[in-house]
Amino acid sequence: MGKQAVTVIGLGPMGQAMVGAFLENGHDVTVWNRTASKAEALVAKGAKLAPTVRDALAANELVVLSLTDYDAVYAILEPVADALAGKVIANLSSDTPERARAAAKWAAEHGATHITGGVQVPPPMIGKPESSTYYSGPKDAFDAHEATLRVLTGTDFRGEDPGLAAMYYQAQMTIFWTTMLSYYQTLALGQANGVTAKELLPYASMMTSMMPHFLELYAQHVDAGEYPGDVDRLSMGVASVDHVLHTHKDAGVNTALPALVSQIFHKGVSAGFADNSFSSLIEVLKKPAD
Repeated sequence: MGKQAVTVIGLGPMGQAMVGAFLENGHDVTVWNRTASKAEALVAKGAKLAPTVRDALAANELVVLSLTDYDAVYAILEPVADALAGKVIANLSSDTPERARAAAKWAAEHGATHITGGVQVPPPMIGKPESSTYYSGPKDAFDAHEATLRVLTGTDFRGEDPGLAAMYYQAQMTIFWTTMLSYYQTLALGQANGVTAKELLPYASMMTSMMPHFLELYAQHVDAGEYPGDVDRLSMGVASVDHVLHTHKDAGVNTALPALVSQIFHKGVSAGFADNSFSSLIEVLKKPAD
C-alpha cells in the first residue's frame, strides 16, 4: 500500500517545512497558498500546485492547514465550505481552545472531521523524530492518519475534546513567553548594574535547572487542593517579591513585570493564604482579574 497523499494549505515557513518533510518521505503533496509564488520551490521538488482552494480540497482526503490563526482558516475555507464533506482537516494553525472547539463543530456541520494540532517546535525542527505535536479530536480519525502526521513530528494525542491540543499548546506558550520575559527582566537588571548577559547566563541556567523539583512538588499541592506551609509560606514570598520589585525600581528599569508578581502575591495574602505555601496562589489565578 502506497503512502497517503496529502494536501497542505498555507505555505509560510511552517507550511513549507511540512511540505518538504512529506515530499522527502515519499508522499504525494498538493499545495495551495494565497501567494502562489511561495509554492515554486516546492513544485520544483515534486509538489503539485492546486489552482484554487476547491481543487486543493478535491485532491486528497487529508488536508493539513498551516495558517496564522483560525480567522485565516475561515477566510479560506468558508467560501468553499460545500467542498469539505468527507475531508479530514488536520488544523495545525495556532489559536485558542474555544476557537478549536467551534471550528470542529463548524467542520462537522459541513461533513468534515476536524483534528486540532498544536506544533511544539519551530519550522527547522519539522521532520525531526525528537519533535512533537499535540493532537485532539476524534480518535478514530487521528488513528487513521497518525502515520502520515508522524512524518512531520512525533504525535501526542491528548483526547477527543478538540480544544485540548490547543490548550496544551497555549499552556506551553504561557511557560515559554513568561519565562523568557523574566529572563529579559533579569538581563535588564544586570545591565543596570554593569553585569553582562553572558555573565548572568550560567546563573540563569542554574536557576532554571532547579525548576523541575519545584514543578513536581507544587503539582502535588494543586491536584490535592492543599497548600501546606511547612516548606514555604506565602507571607515569606511576599517579602521576597517586594524585595525583587524594589531592586528593579532602584535600578531604574521597567517594573511592570515584578509589580504584577507582587500584586498577585499580595492578593493571595488578602485571600487568607499568608500561612499557606505560595502554591496557594493557584486559587488567585483560577479567578478572573479584578
